[in-house]
Amino acid sequence: MKKKVAVLLSGCGVFDGAEIYESVLTLLRLDERDAEYRCIAPDALQMHVVDHASGEEVEDSRESGSASRSILQEAARLARGDILELSQASPDDYDAVILPGGFGVAKNFSTFASEGAECEVRNDVRQFVQAFHKAGKPIGLMCIAPAITAKLVAPGILCTVGSDPGVEGALIAMGGLHKTCGVDEIIVDNTHKVVSTPAYMLASRITEARDGIFKLVDKVLDLS
Repeated sequence: MKKKVAVLLSGCGVFDGAEIYESVLTLLRLDERDAEYRCIAPDALQMHVVDHASGEEVEDSRESGSASRSILQEAARLARGDILELSQASPDDYDAVILPGGFGVAKNFSTFASEGAECEVRNDVRQFVQAFHKAGKPIGLMCIAPAITAKLVAPGILCTVGSDPGVEGALIAMGGLHKTCGVDEIIVDNTHKVVSTPAYMLASRITEARDGIFKLVDKVLDLS
């Protein structure tokens, strides 16, 4: 029987949503392993919109303030339109969940980008991921996503963001355990079935990101 994996997306675009290469590499490896997957996102507004050409925040031309976009609609771009709204998704339907990184995790799924170790995680995202943890199902976290492991999943879980001292410090302050690793490596907490990899926290090329992401997907499937 095919494994079914939920892929939780925080939008579309490294600076304000889900990291595109990480997301596509995740879907590619799941398909290569003949696993079924479903892209899922909350129906809510992004924290803000970033012009990925300039790196600057986009202002709303119609009124003062920042422009806004839907996390769900943006994530649907990555999913080629085949997207499920988070409130309609049941963890019971899946064998595992994977979260690609990108600043959407730190801005849309949580307030980590602005509040660091004092951050909060969206209730719907937290409840969805914690349901996998409580059921003993594996969880894959990549790039910046492991930084919020203690609040997203549970305290005391071993994970990695690669070798970023600032992010590592915040991760530990929140109650997580960190282990430094290379871009092509994964860290596995077998007790909690959480698998993490640095991806674009360290990667400078898509092939570097690929190696760790493929290992993460393989391990998540093996644990499920």
